[in-house]
Amino acid sequence: MPTAEKISITLTPEMNRIIKQRVAAGDFASSSELIREALRVWQRQQDEHEERLASIRARIQKSIDDPRPSFSLDEARADFKRHVRARAKSTS
Repeated sequence: MPTAEKISITLTPEMNRIIKQRVAAGDFASSSELIREALRVWQRQQDEHEERLASIRARIQKSIDDPRPSFSLDEARADFKRHVRARAKSTS
């Protein structure tokens, strides 16, 4: 483990009470251990968030780069109606 650096933080009374309760309950050996675990959880969440954003950005870029022509809803409806009419004529 890298060398630890001692810092000072300011907490609300409620946050301090929660930390003391969790340590007293035996969930953590010390307030420092609880804070380190909270930071590890936060960092994992940040990493997962960045991965999700990268995935979304990749899908958006793939859509932008898609060479297929894009149609407006009105164009798609008109095209669909033409196909339906053509099919109806061919089966009559």
